[in-house]
Amino acid sequence: MKAVETALAPSLFLQSWRWLTPAVAGAALGALILAVPSIRELFQVEGLRWLYILLFAFLGTGALTPVMVQVGHRWNLVDTPTDRKIHVLPTPRLGGIAIYVGFVGSVLLNSILPEWMSAILAAGSLLLVIGVLDDVRELPASVKLTGQVVAAGIVIASGTVLTLFPAGPFGDTANIALTLFWVVGITNAFNFFDGMDGLATGLAVLMAAFLGAVAFETNQAGLGWLAIAMIGAGLGFLPYNFRGREPAMIFLGDGGSTFIGFTLACLAVKGNWADSNPIVSFSNPLLIFGVLIYDMIHITVERIATGKVRSVKAWLDYVGKDHLHHRLERALGSRQASVAMIFLLTICLGLAAMALRHAGTTEAMLLLVQAGLIVAMVTLLEVTGRRRRP
Repeated sequence: MKAVETALAPSLFLQSWRWLTPAVAGAALGALILAVPSIRELFQVEGLRWLYILLFAFLGTGALTPVMVQVGHRWNLVDTPTDRKIHVLPTPRLGGIAIYVGFVGSVLLNSILPEWMSAILAAGSLLLVIGVLDDVRELPASVKLTGQVVAAGIVIASGTVLTLFPAGPFGDTANIALTLFWVVGITNAFNFFDGMDGLATGLAVLMAAFLGAVAFETNQAGLGWLAIAMIGAGLGFLPYNFRGREPAMIFLGDGGSTFIGFTLACLAVKGNWADSNPIVSFSNPLLIFGVLIYDMIHITVERIATGKVRSVKAWLDYVGKDHLHHRLERALGSRQASVAMIFLLTICLGLAAMALRHAGTTEAMLLLVQAGLIVAMVTLLEVTGRRRRP
């Protein structure tokens, strides 16, 4: 049966390729037109720099993704179905390269690249390379974790550090440690969510949208441009990764998921969420990334409590179907419903984060309680899913 599925995958792609050729050609042509200096300057003069970044990232990623599908099948760089995975056809896992090119290309053509932004792009590039190597030939978890720590160190060295604790020897050390923990934690949490068609990419678009909204509202243009680039790249990739009941044509792969998760985590660190209210400053990114944080805490506690993992190495190496999207699929009976539920939960928490910015201390506490109740309702669904056999 698996041999038949392996033979079918390239033919399915070739059928889709004929239909996609006009769209790919149009996207490539549009990206080339936008790369013309006079066109780029026109957008900037009209105050539409954000639209330029969005369009180039969207068209660039959309044009390159089918090429990565073809390369993946031709070079056999595919994710083969196993008992631990839910897809049934060998699927290319080079989507991260397409998203990376669209994202970075739009940022570089923007012509504004401060030191902190260069550091994020350089560190993200490192993780993309490590992730692609892992997709081609599986690397030890310790190697990937080391790469993430190094990448976070590059960003921290550029001055992108959380400022939760007051300045001073203890406060500076605590802020650096917390930044490292946040960046590495969110990077891995996002990677864990790349388990269903469209899920990770859709989450990236939603989270970047909320980050970008806050950035432009608070006059943090550089942060907003990076968020816009991520939205455009995600939207350009999504049609090939989320096709309703049809199987995805391509996956992000570890290269794409770690790059995206790392970049979003760094944007959260760089952002100025509130000038005076520490509750808002601390809680805003927690709400936007709430789904990732909740899942990471949940699986960690459960795996330790049930004895599934007994060391850091075991935790890093463990692969299972116990994540939020797996449980919701068992509870709701549908992968599409699971993905939709997670998107809706992310939107609810993101809207709470937006409202939180304009709230006083009392209102902020009430919004946090409301967010906790929403998560509690999802937990009830998860309990139902846990009781059902996968």
